[in-house]
Amino acid sequence: MIEAHDLSKRYGDKLAVDALTFTVRPGVVTGFLGPNGAGKSTTMRMILGLDAPTAGTVRVNGRRYVEHRDPLRQVGALLEAKAVHTGRSARNHLLAVAATHGLGRRRVDEVIDLVGLREVAGRRAGGFSLGMGQRLGIAGALLGDPAVVMLDEPVNGLDPDGIRWIRGLLRGLAAEGRTVFVSSHLMSEMAQTAEHLIVVGRGRLIADVSLAEFTRRASRGTVRVRSPQATALRDLLAGPDVTITGGEPGVLDVSGLRPEAIGDRAAAAGLTLHELTPTEASLEEAFMTMTRDAVEYVGATEGADR
Repeated sequence: MIEAHDLSKRYGDKLAVDALTFTVRPGVVTGFLGPNGAGKSTTMRMILGLDAPTAGTVRVNGRRYVEHRDPLRQVGALLEAKAVHTGRSARNHLLAVAATHGLGRRRVDEVIDLVGLREVAGRRAGGFSLGMGQRLGIAGALLGDPAVVMLDEPVNGLDPDGIRWIRGLLRGLAAEGRTVFVSSHLMSEMAQTAEHLIVVGRGRLIADVSLAEFTRRASRGTVRVRSPQATALRDLLAGPDVTITGGEPGVLDVSGLRPEAIGDRAAAAGLTLHELTPTEASLEEAFMTMTRDAVEYVGATEGADR
């Protein structure tokens, strides 16, 4: 488990992380989302003791990271895929890391197989592609069979097969009861992998909710209605607090009325409904909506759309 309480980090005049309080629990994949400059990487570095908080505390499995006598067994982390000795082979790099905790060759071979690097384990890590480097970094994170796995942008450089592999890996680790904390900018992938989300912007907490709740909050109660009598239905449902749009014949998107109310009104008026479906925003749409005011860097065309 990861527990942050009023965690803050200031660099001169820049407040990178602003009083973050959250808990990452075991048994689920927790996605860590935020625009560029939101403070995600700084937060992860503070979890690992690489940066000292200006204020607040963060504990992993009940202790500060530096207080663990066996940190590799407590937390497996990947913050930078290329943080390897480029002149060493993948196997030798992992053997060197394993030696710091008394782990032997057998465990190294297990994680090499787990991440699919057996055929290239004898090659110099400096010649690896980005995707192969990611797999090596993940192997290093899993060496100690840790209770907590924390990965920053692990999907970068992976091909579709690799993305599907890591999706299954993360879910499997969570199913084993581990704490899995993953940062990513790929919303489509997070939508298929994460069950819970911690969302930050400008260093502040925006949301700490389930994926389903996060998308629901951004959906604004829109209901898709399909009817052969759409024009009459539009007139029936119109009201001061109701917004109705329609992009295709016979289909209305209605905001401001619950599905039950729409169905009851249609039935009372004798109008036929072929569809009555509450719609949810995609994770990408929800993310853009919820972080709209927390974007640090906005290009000219982006600003024109806001």
